Amino acid sequence: MSSAFDPIYLSGIQLANRLVMAPMTRSRAAEGGLPTALTAEYYAQRASAGLIVTEGIQPSVIGQGYPSTAGLHSAEQVAAWREVTDAVHRAGGRIFAQLMHTGRIGHPSLLPDGLIPVGVSPVAAKARVYTVEGFKEMVAPRELTGDEILATIDDFATAARNAVAAGFDGVELHGANGYLIHQFLAPGSNRRDDAWGGSVEGRIRFAVEAARAVAAEIGAGRTGIRISPGNPLNDIHEPDPEPTYTALVTELDRLDLAYLHVLEFDSKVRELTVQLRKQFGGALILNPATDGPTGPEALTLIEEGVADLIAYGQLFLANPDLPARLRSGGPFNEADRTTFFGGGARGYTDYPAL
Repeated sequence: MSSAFDPIYLSGIQLANRLVMAPMTRSRAAEGGLPTALTAEYYAQRASAGLIVTEGIQPSVIGQGYPSTAGLHSAEQVAAWREVTDAVHRAGGRIFAQLMHTGRIGHPSLLPDGLIPVGVSPVAAKARVYTVEGFKEMVAPRELTGDEILATIDDFATAARNAVAAGFDGVELHGANGYLIHQFLAPGSNRRDDAWGGSVEGRIRFAVEAARAVAAEIGAGRTGIRISPGNPLNDIHEPDPEPTYTALVTELDRLDLAYLHVLEFDSKVRELTVQLRKQFGGALILNPATDGPTGPEALTLIEEGVADLIAYGQLFLANPDLPARLRSGGPFNEADRTTFFGGGARGYTDYPAL
């Protein structure tokens, strides 16, 4: 029986344990979408994780949906991320870049040159987004053309190549939480009647082709994907997620990806999680449904065989040495929600270790 503290091979990459730092947007990038020295310190502090998955990183200019988030689409960004990955590796850690195109989630004020967000269909999300001018209602995105969809897939592949050049051990495609890949999967946001929509096969096509392109660019063993079946975040509507996600994972399994990362928004999704685990031949990372932040009780999911690795969000944010604290049973620092997004070192790099 495996435990959370046992090492594991992730497609040839050895991880020291089965504890994953979940991707968490912190909105502390410098102008130009550049991570900073503080970013490097933040991730290096948490290098005792078996695997770090970074905050969402936009693969293109149009992929940005929030202020002060970092990119991987310029030479300057690649050089800045190299400082981060070097710091993590010096501390003995492993780190994947999460590639996040926000699609319709965003606002024109966050984009240059009069651009507006793009999406699978011209359907506005009924939600607000934070901008430098405060919260604003989201606008109807410009619908991507067929050629633009192919170009967006190429953006993911290029960003993956940039991630490897920046020293990342691999990349994770963000197919969850209502962002672009999820928008293609969900019938509420995908109203297309061409090859990229309509049927289940059409709606899963973008996710599959993006994963295929990234795997071809950097290797399947360096490629993972995160999904959140049925998650209503960001005005997503998936009334019957099972057919979509079983079809999606069937296709993803053929690509021999390093891992499938499942975010459960509700405990009712567990049955589907177990089904997807049986379908997928690679490792399963689980960010389990809980009433509050994921806690020590989630470790038993590895022992029970529900997942291969467990992802922790808020607990890793507030406890840079989380594996040691979990092994000893605590104590645990409590996360300060007022410092989650934006700011400096407070609530970012000043949480104490044991």
